[in-house]
Amino acid sequence: MRSLHISPGVLEKLSEKHKVTPKEINECFDNQCGIFLVDDRENRRTDPSTLWFVAETNKGRLLKIVFIYQDGQHQIKTAYEPNDVEIEIYERKGK
Repeated sequence: MRSLHISPGVLEKLSEKHKVTPKEINECFDNQCGIFLVDDRENRRTDPSTLWFVAETNKGRLLKIVFIYQDGQHQIKTAYEPNDVEIEIYERKGK
């Protein structure tokens, strides 16, 4: 069973800015086809590494999920509808 952690601040941003629910994030993890990619951009590097993937919700909404895996938990950093470049990168490198 996957353990998700979403801080109150991130939860507020997801709801207000991106209109993404925790249920949709769970659905994306369930529907994921491919691997997690590491965000290795110089200004985005973290320890542990920031991971991301693109997947659909059960209603077909495409989302990019960004998280850190630490202490047995998926700590959600953000989730939003990906742009064309992010989709292309995931199609090329993640599947």
